[in-house]
Amino acid sequence: MSTTVSPLAPKKYPKMPAIEGVRIATAEAGIKYKGRTDVLAMVFDEGTAAAGVFTRSKCPSAPVDFCRENLSGGKARILVVNSGNANAFTGKKGRETTTLTGQAAAKAAGCTPGDVFLASTGVIGEPLDAGKFSHLLSGMVKDARPDQWTEAAKAIMTTDTYPKVVTATVKLGDIDVTINGIAKGAGMIAPDMATMLSFVATDAPIAAEVLQDMLSRGTASTFNAVTVDSDTSTSDTLMLFATGAAGKRGAPKISDPKDARLASFRRALNKMLKTLALQVVRDGEGARKQVEVTVTGAKSSRSAKRIALSIANSPLVKTAVAGEDANWGRVVMAVGKAGEPADRDLLSIWFGDNRLAHNGERDPNYSEAATSAYMKGDDIVIRADIGLGRGKATVWTCDLTKEYVAINGDYRS
Repeated sequence: MSTTVSPLAPKKYPKMPAIEGVRIATAEAGIKYKGRTDVLAMVFDEGTAAAGVFTRSKCPSAPVDFCRENLSGGKARILVVNSGNANAFTGKKGRETTTLTGQAAAKAAGCTPGDVFLASTGVIGEPLDAGKFSHLLSGMVKDARPDQWTEAAKAIMTTDTYPKVVTATVKLGDIDVTINGIAKGAGMIAPDMATMLSFVATDAPIAAEVLQDMLSRGTASTFNAVTVDSDTSTSDTLMLFATGAAGKRGAPKISDPKDARLASFRRALNKMLKTLALQVVRDGEGARKQVEVTVTGAKSSRSAKRIALSIANSPLVKTAVAGEDANWGRVVMAVGKAGEPADRDLLSIWFGDNRLAHNGERDPNYSEAATSAYMKGDDIVIRADIGLGRGKATVWTCDLTKEYVAINGDYRS
C-alpha cells in the first residue's frame, strides 16, 4: 500500500449506507502489513443468494477453486478475505488452508462450509498460515456492524493507494433497494474476468441464477474492458450477494433474468461495475493518466476489442502517454500486431479531437502544438478507425511510469 495517493483518486467518497442483512468486520492479523487491517469478514443473513465470476487463469488460487465449488449451492452466509498473501501456487498446503479457514468461518457464522466464500490477495507462492487469522473469525462475526463498508474496502488493499467504494439506490417494483460495491486492484490487472477482487451486495430479493446472469453479462463491458498491465491475476474474484431483506418491505422476488422489473437494477449494477473498474484503472500502479481506447470500423465487435486491447496493453503506447508524447506511430504498430483484419491505407487515428492520421498517412491538418497541449491532461482518449466494418469497442487503461517499475521491482522485499 503506497503512502502517496494516486493523483487520479476520487476527490470525495460516497457515504456508504447499511445493507439490511449484511454485517462487516475487519481485523489486523499482520499477514504481511503492519499497523493496518488485512482481514475482512462479511456476514450475511440466512437466505442470501450468491453469484460470482472468477479468473480464467489456468493457475488459479486455492480460494478461487474453493469459491467455484461452493457457488453451485447459490447461497452465502459469510465471506472471508485476506490481503498480503494470495494463497496461490501453494499446492496441497493451499487447499489445507482453505479447508481450515472454511471450517473456522462456518463455525463462527453458524453455517456449513458450503455457505462460506473465501478470497486472498497478495504475494503468490508463499504458503498462507490459516492460524494467523482463523482464530479471529468468531470475534469478528460477533462484532460485525452494517456501517463498515469503507473499512472493508481498506482491509483488502495491497498496492492500492485508496479504497474503492460505490453505492446506488434504485426501485425494484415500487420499493427502494440499495446496492453497495467495493473493489481492490492496482496491478496484475487484465481483462479476463474482473479486477483482482470485487464484492457487491444488495438487499433486493433476487434469485442466485438471476444474479449470475446479470453479473456474467455486466463484466463484458466493465471489468473485462480494463487493463493496467496485461497480466491476468491468479486470484480474480467478483461476487454479488443478495440478502432479499427488501422483500419484507414489499420488493418483488425476481426469479427470471428477463423480468422487466429488473431494468433499472441492471442499469445501476452495470454502472457500478464500470465505476469500480475505472477506479482500479485510475489506481494503476504508478498511474498518472487514465487512457480510454476506442476502436471503430472493425470487422466485428470482438475484433475491435482485440485491437483496442492491443493498443491499451502496448508498453510503447503507455510510455508515450506517460511522457505526454503524441506518438501515433505506436498506435499504428499496435493495430498492425493485433492479428485482426486491418488495412493500413484505411486507418485513421485521433488523440482527443485531434486527427493525427488519415487514409494511411499523417493528416495534412495535424497540429503538433494542439495535440501536445492535449497530452498534458489527466484523461487521454485514443481512437482508431479501422475502416473495414461496423465493429466497435472501448477499453480503459493507464499510462506506464517509472513508479510502476519501482513498485513491482521490490514487491516482495
